[in-house]
Amino acid sequence: MTNPQILIVVILAAMMGLFLWGRFRHDVVALAALLACAISGLVPSGLAFAGFGHPAVITVACVLVLSQGLRNTGAVDWLARSILPRDAGRITTLLALIGLGAALSGFMNNVGAMALLMPIAVQLSGRLDLKPGQILMPLAFGTILGGMTTLVGTPPNLIVSGFREEAGLGQFAMFDFAPVGIAVATLGVLFVSIVGWRLVPARKSAAGAGFDTGTYLTEVRVPAKGKAVGLTLRGFEAEIEDSGAQIVGLVRNEVRMTAPHGARQIHAGDVLVLQADVDALAEALSVFGIELEAQKAASDSKDETADDASEKTSKAAKAEAAIKEADKVEDADESDEDIVLRELAILPGATIVGRSASDLRLRTRYGLNLLAVSREGRQPQARLRKLKLKSGDLLLMQGPAEMMAEFINDTGCVPLGERELRIPDKRMAIIAGAIMLGAIGIVTLGLLPAPVGFALGVLASMLLRTVPLRKIYTTIDWPIIVLLAALIPVAGAMQTTGAADLLARFLVGTIAQGNPVAALAVVLITTMFLSDVMNNAATAAILCPIALGIAATLGVNPDSFLMAVAIGASCAFLTPIGHQNNTLILGPGGFRFGDYWRLGLLVEVLVVVVSLPLLVFVWPL
Repeated sequence: MTNPQILIVVILAAMMGLFLWGRFRHDVVALAALLACAISGLVPSGLAFAGFGHPAVITVACVLVLSQGLRNTGAVDWLARSILPRDAGRITTLLALIGLGAALSGFMNNVGAMALLMPIAVQLSGRLDLKPGQILMPLAFGTILGGMTTLVGTPPNLIVSGFREEAGLGQFAMFDFAPVGIAVATLGVLFVSIVGWRLVPARKSAAGAGFDTGTYLTEVRVPAKGKAVGLTLRGFEAEIEDSGAQIVGLVRNEVRMTAPHGARQIHAGDVLVLQADVDALAEALSVFGIELEAQKAASDSKDETADDASEKTSKAAKAEAAIKEADKVEDADESDEDIVLRELAILPGATIVGRSASDLRLRTRYGLNLLAVSREGRQPQARLRKLKLKSGDLLLMQGPAEMMAEFINDTGCVPLGERELRIPDKRMAIIAGAIMLGAIGIVTLGLLPAPVGFALGVLASMLLRTVPLRKIYTTIDWPIIVLLAALIPVAGAMQTTGAADLLARFLVGTIAQGNPVAALAVVLITTMFLSDVMNNAATAAILCPIALGIAATLGVNPDSFLMAVAIGASCAFLTPIGHQNNTLILGPGGFRFGDYWRLGLLVEVLVVVVSLPLLVFVWPL
């Protein structure tokens, strides 16, 4: 071995050792390896940060933004409600949920797909009489498997495609991964849905370890053309049964009916008084496309327009300005990111005890909405805006962060935490879905390269406000971007020094004994093993040069070996650290480090048995 080859191997070994140790973040380790290569001359200083402009890195960042658009608008929530059965048994429900997760992962970031479906999985666990982990682990594995079906499903596929282009073979197309990926994902989803969940340890979930604020009382208004019009109250409750919400009152023509009869029909303009857990409010509201009553400015305006001119202090002026900004669609980027949702506890002696939202003029003075009230023990009888607040009440408040902080300081309330209440917006959900499908179509038809096509989608998202402008950069997982950008030049140094060819000849001659199929199996299994103990994107970046070297040594089709890397890098099922989806479920599922291999090992064996013959058939050697 030459000195440069020895040096790059030492750097790679140290990098992998640090990955396995886990003491430092992966992006920090990758950046250190890049700087070591640049300082030692293995990577030219002028090209050290060229990875940040690599097509794979740009595409990953753009897909993350487009995925956030689907999440913000509630498009996936709507899809989940439309597809998931309501009264089916365990197997059917698991197949629908995990199949949906796999399908979503093919077209959006698989970590995002997992994050979206996790709350649904936890809710279903109660109905199916399972521990949350028994649904979460199969769902995590299904979303990982689904990512291998398309170019944009997971970062390793984009990295593999980038190395193919650098080798002079052009990029893989959007659905080049589908013939093998769909077969593997389909069989994997069937296995974990029918058999696999039984192998998951039934651990006690840590999902409920945080504070429990109980149920909230909130009001929703039925729109004129809403699906709820004409239904009975009993029928309405049946539709929202899964959310755990229930109707505790009805307001019609400003007359409140407490505990109305279930056979009473719902009319347009009725205000339904719902009791629901804060995390279930979005599900309950989105089923019928109804809106929180407190969010409709017109409904409160007649109670909050009696302000005296002398009371319009600078605070009121600031609040009015905040309201105007929040109401302007064209200035959404200035206000949306400042709108927060807070749970506040009313302490004894707080200045708002004994006063109602109308008395406080929350909208006029602070620009805040009182969305719901939680009161232990009994149901409040007054309308939400007229309800006299008591010490111990919990308030669900929405409004600009600055005014929220001012309200907390003025009243002496205690903030419990920030909640995410994502109520699907049908119009924006359609726009976000159309943008994603349009970007995929442009790339699939070859009209534009993947980075340009998806960047065009991001521009459309910015212009149409599916993601607020100043939130564009916070939606990107920067540690992943830095990791990819740093490892691409390091992987290039493996090729330029000849270390990749050296390792390829060793694997071919010593382990595979010159047999192309055996060499393909070695690449696939080696990639899977490394993905279990280090980041899958890092694994793909390291193995791609070796795979190309093996193909060149044997004189066979390099696409077979690159596809083996793509499949192997997407199959991290043995540990919680191999893939972010595995890490996401560690706490909510109550899992231990050693719980993953029981199901994960069988899934990896299934992947090898199914994918190896398909690779040889679809991508002949």
